[in-house]
Amino acid sequence: MKPAQEDEYLEFVAARAKALYRSAYTLAAGDTHLAEDLVQETLSRLYVHWKRVAGADSPAAYAQTVLVRTFLSLRRRRSTGERPIGNMPDSPESGPDAALRLTLLNALGQLPPRDRAVLLLRYWEGHTIEETAQMLRLSSSAVRSQGTRALGRLRALLGDSLSDLVPQ
Repeated sequence: MKPAQEDEYLEFVAARAKALYRSAYTLAAGDTHLAEDLVQETLSRLYVHWKRVAGADSPAAYAQTVLVRTFLSLRRRRSTGERPIGNMPDSPESGPDAALRLTLLNALGQLPPRDRAVLLLRYWEGHTIEETAQMLRLSSSAVRSQGTRALGRLRALLGDSLSDLVPQ
């Protein structure tokens, strides 16, 4: 890679790394280590294909797509669903919405990976149905139906517990 391209890549990483980590953290249902691995894998893939990424209409959307596809690919390849227990957070959660956030992350963690990806892209990241469909290589109607089913599953998992956690 030429020095000018490398500088452009480093600027992109500095600008987008935090947003990619937030998305990865949500996809990983609060698993900080998996989120870090996803971001690292995404950034390494972007580095290898930086010339193509830099020429894209939206390098940020390209990176988001790579992140989601990396997550889904990892979930398909994983031979077990083992998760470490006693996972201590890097810093304590605080504030009025800490319990709500943990409850939502726990519920998201119980959803299938594709459902999590649809919910993240549509409702967390705010992408349109068409953008989400393109990122996940699905039809628009598949995104609509999968999103509806995923929201239904999330509501079933949360039950009435969510209303107790929302500040009035």
